[in-house]
Amino acid sequence: MADQHTHGHGTHAHAPAGDIDIAEWAMRFDLLSDPHRLEILTVLHRNPGIIVGDLAVAVGRTETAVSQALRVLRHQGWVTSTRVGRSVSYRLDDDTVHDLLHWIGAGHQE
Repeated sequence: MADQHTHGHGTHAHAPAGDIDIAEWAMRFDLLSDPHRLEILTVLHRNPGIIVGDLAVAVGRTETAVSQALRVLRHQGWVTSTRVGRSVSYRLDDDTVHDLLHWIGAGHQE
């Protein structure tokens, strides 16, 4: 019965992670698991260069809450910011996250 757990997986069931950075992927999935951050990322994906006030309106949150989430995402290198006059615009700047958003069905602005 012990082989039921490896059926169809061969020797890979107990193989080491190899070239997969488990810690990096666990961190990515942890950040993506928060619905508020994921929603912010999808809006940034659709609207590159959006300012924080418009982003807050789009996700139905306060600017403070959105700014806190953006700070985490900037710290991870997923989001970049640019000062535009008195405002700051944000854009998604991580190809892996961009690809993951496409994979879950997030499209670009038409």
